[in-house]
Amino acid sequence: MTMDYTSVAPLFQTDAYKLGHLQQYGLAGDVTGVYSNYTNRGSRIPDIGAVVHFGLQAFLERYADSFRVFFAADEDQVCQAYEARLASILGPNTIGSAHIRALHRLGFLPLRFCAVPEGTAVPLRIPSFTIENTHPDFFWLTNYIETVLSAEIWQASTTATIAKAMRETLEIAATRTGTPLAAVDWQGHDFSYRGMSSNETAAMSGAAHLLSFTGTDSLVSIDWIERHYGGAFVAGSVPATEHSVMCAGIATVGERELFEGLLGLYPSGIVSVVSDTFDLWRVLTEYLPALREEVLARDGKLVIRPDSGNPVDILCGVEEGAPDAGPAERKGVIELLWDTFGGTVNAAGYKELDPHIGAIYGDSITRERAVLITERLAAKGFASGNVVFGMGSFGYQYQTRDTFMSAIKATWIQVDGRGVDIRKDPVTDSGTKKSATGRLAVVTDADGRMRLIERATPAEEAESLLQPIWEDGSFVRRQTFPEVRAVLAKQTVLR
Repeated sequence: MTMDYTSVAPLFQTDAYKLGHLQQYGLAGDVTGVYSNYTNRGSRIPDIGAVVHFGLQAFLERYADSFRVFFAADEDQVCQAYEARLASILGPNTIGSAHIRALHRLGFLPLRFCAVPEGTAVPLRIPSFTIENTHPDFFWLTNYIETVLSAEIWQASTTATIAKAMRETLEIAATRTGTPLAAVDWQGHDFSYRGMSSNETAAMSGAAHLLSFTGTDSLVSIDWIERHYGGAFVAGSVPATEHSVMCAGIATVGERELFEGLLGLYPSGIVSVVSDTFDLWRVLTEYLPALREEVLARDGKLVIRPDSGNPVDILCGVEEGAPDAGPAERKGVIELLWDTFGGTVNAAGYKELDPHIGAIYGDSITRERAVLITERLAAKGFASGNVVFGMGSFGYQYQTRDTFMSAIKATWIQVDGRGVDIRKDPVTDSGTKKSATGRLAVVTDADGRMRLIERATPAEEAESLLQPIWEDGSFVRRQTFPEVRAVLAKQTVLR
């Protein structure tokens, strides 16, 4: 007979080795409480000194929902399935299932989460949230859920941080070259869906992107936000072609004719056309000049999208001395568009393309490349707002939990009726893995900087920025997506 593990599935969202911790804690004495925290201990991106707290609310809602089947199932069947899985991976069952039976009878997850508001840019080595058990029989549960909690949180917070850093970088460029800061809302567009590791990852990462920008093609992120946060927010995209559309049209009617047809199909609004299916430079120097009057007559913007090559050189032109570069390649997309469609010079003295034409680049864009592009454009006299950046998996998926060294560590236990401060401090480590100790509080100093208090007193915990948000299966406090965005808008992550 095949065992049905559906009811116990959420219990196995952990590392197998954790199943025996119930017994191992007993070697320390009568443990009745475990208190842990989630901290970003460092940064592999040198100029980022804080990490955006985001995604915990969504995790708690999903995790609690996953246990509904467990609590609704027959108690004996739950324990039988648990023991069968345990024996299949660890061998003879010395752990039993009495603790699982007790949790089933309790009917809720006896945990308390205390956190800073989501959207807060938390400095490195300061905890974003803490977790502890609220019932002495379930001390084992605190770090039992570490695995799934870490897996579900780091991507959302990491993407939120990278997007915020991109936002800050583009705002610096905009201020320098006279681009309105409001335009930055749409200057970062999420193209990452297909490059993420799963549908759920794409949804949460895309939501994190939308904390700093409003442009996205990740439809799953909209549903994710509405389901877990709610509130009215702005997110949008535009009609756009892809290479299959261009190949089909070029093979039948011709590329210039296809561009003309697209202008007729979309007589108003923004339409984006991938333009390097064959020869980007021919599009820019022949087809668009031939269609200049039609483009300028539209009630909207035609956005040209290169999709291959070095994005810095493609947009800005190759620098002097580059071999085998033709005149179009030396100018680059933005200057060629200026040559055809013109524009204006803003108050800061930088050129802005005519509002009927623009460019977006969405292949292998990183913040470092965005800096190079905006600096090269500025050197040629163009404002940073002349280009939109498609932000894809190259920036968001090429990350790990170690990007910000995110970790959950226990710092305090209740044993034999007394509180004991504990800490990890490996002699073989550089100091990065040294954990805090004791119960923790986070406060704001007179200069506005967040500071960690270790071995915090009850009074200090009461005044901490780490406040209860979820306890015993229910939310104490929730935030809407606009509220999270509002918190983040006041923060900075760059050093």
